[in-house]
Amino acid sequence: MTKQIFYLVAICAITISLTSCSKNKSGKSLPNDGQVHGVAPASRWVPTKPIGMVYVPSGTFHMGSSDEDVNYSYTSRSKSVSISGFWMDATEITNNEYRQFTNWVRDSIAAKLMGYVKQGQDGIEYIDWKKANTIKWSDKATIEKIDAIIVTPDNRIFGKKEIDANKIVYQSEVFDYKAAAINRDVTIPRSAFIVKTKVPVYPDSLCWVRDFAYSYNEPMAKKYYSHPAFGNYPVVGVNWKQATVFCEWRTGYMNSYLESKKKVAESNFRLPTEAQWEYAARGGRSQSPYPWGGPYLRNRKGCLLANFKPGRGNYPEDGGFYTVRADAYWPNDFGLYNMAGNVAEWTSSLYFENGYSFQHDMNPDIRWNAKDSDPPRMKRKVIRGGSWKDVGYFLQTSARAYEYQDTSKSYVGFRCVLDLPVAIKKHR
Repeated sequence: MTKQIFYLVAICAITISLTSCSKNKSGKSLPNDGQVHGVAPASRWVPTKPIGMVYVPSGTFHMGSSDEDVNYSYTSRSKSVSISGFWMDATEITNNEYRQFTNWVRDSIAAKLMGYVKQGQDGIEYIDWKKANTIKWSDKATIEKIDAIIVTPDNRIFGKKEIDANKIVYQSEVFDYKAAAINRDVTIPRSAFIVKTKVPVYPDSLCWVRDFAYSYNEPMAKKYYSHPAFGNYPVVGVNWKQATVFCEWRTGYMNSYLESKKKVAESNFRLPTEAQWEYAARGGRSQSPYPWGGPYLRNRKGCLLANFKPGRGNYPEDGGFYTVRADAYWPNDFGLYNMAGNVAEWTSSLYFENGYSFQHDMNPDIRWNAKDSDPPRMKRKVIRGGSWKDVGYFLQTSARAYEYQDTSKSYVGFRCVLDLPVAIKKHR
């Protein structure tokens, strides 16, 4: 498969050379002197700071327990690992940010139903967003044209025509690099490693009721995602698959803009690996139990430093009964908010009890692209950070837990990372 990947790269290089091999790094024509001057793959790249993200520099830290393993589970034994630099969202993805995604998917489906598409130069049909942005959702004629995504008459309350959330589905298409790298048969076509799935994107608001038996949480189920008062609160009710396709959409959304401006497309947004998450949460404090250091959950004035379940269950003592704003409390030394408490966060890593014993010490990770037919054990994904309903132990930077990738919870959210380098000055 290494050869196959090389062939793909070579083909891309040949394609690029047809248009740019006569230009040097500055975009000027190369002198015909038989010397190697270098050819850039595209125009000059100027690194920029992604909005809402902070840079986590490369470093080495002790991954694993910084305190007593009270559960005696031995699933996070201390190990020295090195992490390359990356960008990370300063806060958890908020309701407002996730709503931009769901609205985009909703509008793109509606635009296709209304015929708001245009033919691209490559022969592919694209959404005509100038027309799509003019859709009047309160217009009766519009509702008739998009009837395919409106709830059926027997599912309407007082006959009100509303969007059927189950029909707002994102069409995911990704290339499985892991599978391609393992397979070495160069005769296998690229299409064998393209994974296509359909993922409903709306959060599951009923998780607020389902997660807690004999508890009245209906107001949160009704309003948490839809009311503007919760706009800057972390989105919940999003399963691992939805968080992953949000990253995929965010990548395409950014790169389509860059390409329209004839700029270089950037790397992919994705969920952090378990090791990246812990390294970022520690904020450079390698042996400290909490993002702010520790060993206590309160500062010298007695104020709680995160949103969790204090004491024996005094939920509002920390200032929030359920979740709080995604930028509440002080950030850690990397500038990251709520790396402990508020909501636990999805990572890209498979939960394997003994995973630390065989993972590499350079950017360690263990992944498994579980299918629907796989056993539940293979669908466990690591979550980190603890949440508003957890006791203080789960707020430790080394504390591990898991949820199944196809389940959604009222206490689990996520944030994205981006493998984008920063500008480095030349050494003189």
